Amino acid sequence: MKLTDREFLKQLNRYIQFRGIDIVLHMRDGSVVELDKNRRMDGRMIICHNRTGGQEFIAIDDIRSAEFFAA
Repeated sequence: MKLTDREFLKQLNRYIQFRGIDIVLHMRDGSVVELDKNRRMDGRMIICHNRTGGQEFIAIDDIRSAEFFAA
């Protein structure tokens, strides 16, 4: 389903808040990022913690598509 930027941002924001949803992001550069449960949105950025304890920042504009899975 193709969404407008505003609809995508609204849907992504809603699902990021639910801890029981697994999110896989497909980036414009071809890479795939799986978000962990400790994630949040700050404006047009997704902030998540990586396995080493640091933070990763993902720009919304770099995302090509997202998949949501109920865990």
